[in-house]
Amino acid sequence: MASSKDKKILYRCTECGHAQSKWAGQCGGCGLWNTLVESVEDRNPVASRYSGYAGDGSGQSQPIDLSTVDAEEITRSSSGLEELDRVLGGGLVTGSAILIGGDPGIGKSTLLLQTLAAVGGQVNALYITGEESIQQVSLRAKRLHLNCTGVKILAETSLERMLSIVRDQPPPLLVVDSIQTVYSEILQSAPGSVAQVRECAAQWVRFAKQSGTIVFLVGHVTKEGALAGPRVLEHMVDTVLYFEGDPGNRFRVIRAFKNRFGAVNELGVFAMTETGLKEVKNPSAIFLSRYEEDMPGTVVMVMREGSRPLLVEVQALVDETHLPAPRRVAVGMEGNRLAMLLAVLHRHGGVSMVNQDVFVNMVGGLRLTETAGDLAVVMAVVSSYRERPIPRDWIAFGELGLSGEVRPVQNGEERLREAAKHGFKHAVVPGKNVPKGGVEGLEIIPVKTLREALEVM
Repeated sequence: MASSKDKKILYRCTECGHAQSKWAGQCGGCGLWNTLVESVEDRNPVASRYSGYAGDGSGQSQPIDLSTVDAEEITRSSSGLEELDRVLGGGLVTGSAILIGGDPGIGKSTLLLQTLAAVGGQVNALYITGEESIQQVSLRAKRLHLNCTGVKILAETSLERMLSIVRDQPPPLLVVDSIQTVYSEILQSAPGSVAQVRECAAQWVRFAKQSGTIVFLVGHVTKEGALAGPRVLEHMVDTVLYFEGDPGNRFRVIRAFKNRFGAVNELGVFAMTETGLKEVKNPSAIFLSRYEEDMPGTVVMVMREGSRPLLVEVQALVDETHLPAPRRVAVGMEGNRLAMLLAVLHRHGGVSMVNQDVFVNMVGGLRLTETAGDLAVVMAVVSSYRERPIPRDWIAFGELGLSGEVRPVQNGEERLREAAKHGFKHAVVPGKNVPKGGVEGLEIIPVKTLREALEVM
């Protein structure tokens, strides 16, 4: 046991991890207020815990010529869920550390338990729970009708005891639920503190690299929706997944915000049922509302999430305002983007919204992160303002420039084929996105400017 002389008091920021010797109201690293908390740390940290972190574990790494390194093909294994494999870039990679976060009750533990049940029959998987008892996890597995043969469970929160159990016989797949409940006996701070989360995560990442075990770390989120703990937590792991969705809605969306073994911004869609999460093979169907008659203020667009085109309904409501400053409310898209599109509409389309409240919503809880939805948003706003419905078999996509031009977007032909597959008959798109051979069953109307698009629609 280290004496008090071997300890020192530091104040660490709960947001960025910056440490300083004296407390202050403002963090000297990130500039945020009231984020410094007291922590007790060793004056002489044990360097051997991190030796050989990215090497072979011997601590004798030497620089070599990069051109002499054989680039081996990454070996992947299926997680048993195609939607999860899609988000991971094709499957699970040996020795990878995956961090998954989401709101409480969104289904993180359910998703991972289903993954372990799907893989457990082939390999021995281990589920370490720090938040629930073994009986609670067993009840969930029975409620979901999961066959957990080959899945072992451990209720533990001490990092040292966990590692002592798994080091002798490392399991191919391991889940730690959650990293905020794990503590290291080396540190004196409470579980969930910045120092504990950083230390425990670093040890699990090192274990994954040296043993080849696939490690899932479940992370809590803050009120703002970001992963709790230091930002370095997301830098240490190989993949960062966010599990999103409205608790009142049965559909769940999982996204990859970081992936060292595949593309980011991939999207996986699940539906929460009584027997667990079910994969949604055709996500476009759940984001489209089929009305019996045409409705003003509604336009369908084709957006892309990773490698997948999705048909999404854009809704707009324009109403006369009684406030000095009209409201601009955007749900599912950036508010500044909406303000810019309204300015372009006024300047180059001749439609003014200076005395109108404008509300825009992406149906299904999706977020519009690309510029391909500009044309559809403007069309929906004008349709609501003039109370002129756009036919249900029309779609629109394209980027709007500040000079009023309609600019092309990537993968235009793939978007058009997705629309034709769902029965749409007319498409208003940028001129440069029109494929040479056309698309069977779909009338493609090219436009160059916003004014041309308004005349067509």
